Amino acid sequence: MNVYDKAHELAKEIKESEEYAKYKFAKEKVEKDIELSKKIKEFETMKYNTQIFSLQNEKKDESKMKELQEKYAELMQNEVARSYFELELRFNVMLADVNKIIAESIQDVLK
Repeated sequence: MNVYDKAHELAKEIKESEEYAKYKFAKEKVEKDIELSKKIKEFETMKYNTQIFSLQNEKKDESKMKELQEKYAELMQNEVARSYFELELRFNVMLADVNKIIAESIQDVLK
């Protein structure tokens, strides 16, 4: 089997994983709630912009960070949003672990 076949096999396994299935279900549930979906998208945009600002300026905008924390706290009061964020984190941890395993296996040529 070649590396591309293995990559497709890995992709299939990821799509069949519990983390993927639960995250996909949570995402679909959020998308059915238009207002909640909008709030999460606004939060994610704000989070992204805050991270970009911090990287470009090598400092944090404290007022933006506070606003971001307040929005997150507000979203975490909603059970659907809380579950979505928890499952998104679990899915992303799984992907990061897979990437780490691959990177570690080829680190001798990445140095």
